[in-house]
Amino acid sequence: MGTTIPMFPLTILPLPGELVPLHIFEPRYQELLDDAEADDIKFGIYFNHAINIQRVGSLVKLERIIKKYETGESDIIVKCYDAFTMDKMYRSYRSKQYSAGDVNYWKINQQAPVSPKLEELFREYLLKRNIIRPESFFNAYAVAIELNLDVNDRYDFMLTEGKAQESFLIQRVRYQLHLLAQEERSKDVFHLN
Repeated sequence: MGTTIPMFPLTILPLPGELVPLHIFEPRYQELLDDAEADDIKFGIYFNHAINIQRVGSLVKLERIIKKYETGESDIIVKCYDAFTMDKMYRSYRSKQYSAGDVNYWKINQQAPVSPKLEELFREYLLKRNIIRPESFFNAYAVAIELNLDVNDRYDFMLTEGKAQESFLIQRVRYQLHLLAQEERSKDVFHLN
C-alpha cells in the first residue's frame, strides 16, 4: 500500500536535488501552497504527459516563496527530494480543493557518486561551459540537472538504472562536448564585424 499525498499535475519532471521555479495561479494550488507553507509538507508533481506510461512523478517541498501578488498568485521555488510511481489519482485531497495521489516512493540514493569516467567527462564539460561548481562530488542526478535534459530525456533517464543510467549520461555529456567543439570551430570560420 502506498502513501496518499497532495498532487500537482504538471508537464515537468523535476529530478532529485533540482530546484524548480513555479508560478502558482489556480486557487486550488494556492491552497496547496498555503498548506505547504503552514505545515512544511512535501507534495507530488505528477508528470502529466502522454509519454508517462509508467506514471512517474517527483516528490517536492516548498523551498522559498519569491513573490506573492495581490491577486493571490505566487512565484515559488520547490526542491525535488525523490521520485514516485502513482497508483491512483484523486480529484481532491481530504477536504481540500487540490488533487491527491496514492504513490510509492522510489527512495533514490542521492549519495551514490558517479564513476571516475563520467566524472572526468562531466568536469571537462563544466570547464568548457565556464561553469564553476564547488562540489567535489557528483551524483547522476546532479549531472542530469546540469545537462538541462528535455522532458523526453528526463523521462528516459529516470526509467534507467545502474550502469544503463551511467551510459545514458556519458552519451549525453559526449554529445554536449561535441556541440561545444563544433561551436568553437565555427568561431574560426565566421568572422563577425
